[in-house]
Amino acid sequence: MVGRIVEIADDRRHLFVSRGFMVVRDAEGERKELGQIPLDDIAAVIANAHGITYTNNLLVALAEKGAPFVLCGANHNVVGMLFTLDGHHVQSKRIEAQIAASQPTVKRLWASVVKSKLQQQAAALEATGAPSIPLSALVGKVRSGDPENLEGQGARRYWGLLFGSDFRRDQDGGGLNAMLNYGYTVLRSAMARGVVAAGLHPSIGLHHSNDANPMRLVDDLMEPFRPVVDLKVWQLNRAGEAQVTPETKRSLVRVLYDDLPTNVGVTPVMVCMHRLATSLAQVFLDERNKLDLPLPGLPLSLAGSLDAD
Repeated sequence: MVGRIVEIADDRRHLFVSRGFMVVRDAEGERKELGQIPLDDIAAVIANAHGITYTNNLLVALAEKGAPFVLCGANHNVVGMLFTLDGHHVQSKRIEAQIAASQPTVKRLWASVVKSKLQQQAAALEATGAPSIPLSALVGKVRSGDPENLEGQGARRYWGLLFGSDFRRDQDGGGLNAMLNYGYTVLRSAMARGVVAAGLHPSIGLHHSNDANPMRLVDDLMEPFRPVVDLKVWQLNRAGEAQVTPETKRSLVRVLYDDLPTNVGVTPVMVCMHRLATSLAQVFLDERNKLDLPLPGLPLSLAGSLDAD
């Protein structure tokens, strides 16, 4: 089931669990109840304010449901995440296979992720009318492990083509950069849920190797989905939006529910992420040879809106 991403963006909120629901209450004044969401419907909770309070029972209940609780900094980036490490009935077997994966296998898998990301970036550029050949030409050059860092080379070309030569990707920046940060936070929470649900350990990555990053595998596997957020930010900016607002947040969250083309038909982005994580576990167990990556192309809802423009 595709669950709901719930964001708490107001400081004056208290969260607790009651009879299978996450309850949101005003923390000041009359402490009125503002709403209830069934725990079974929640895919992730994003805490994007700094005066929120919540009970330990709620965090435990969310973890038991496999729904990450995401903590954001002032720049809308993830600074912490709570999620279960008991997400699959054969978790130990899968983590053992994950640890035992050979270097040639890991490098081959990373190359396929890089190729998919470059293909998706090219598709995003093509959708905006920008030249896509600088990205698509790199796909066939990616070798096992991406030793030439074609992913990085592609990024340097991509940002200027998508947002203009003056744009610089800055995780601490405002405006478009803050919108990208928020979109990636949404992606990261959904990918974390998929990784844990697949019985894999999020800190054992394919490529990302920062010792301080406990979600290296999550960051690896979300790479092919980043262009979906990039394209949405481009579209919002074209419509005159240049800051993180409640409206732009809602638009970026909805990206998870857009349909991507896959080998088995169109599938919501969030489901594609779960399938990718599951396929990785199956590769580690020698149950399949390739990752279940989305086909090159943008979400159908975005394609329709761009055509309408």
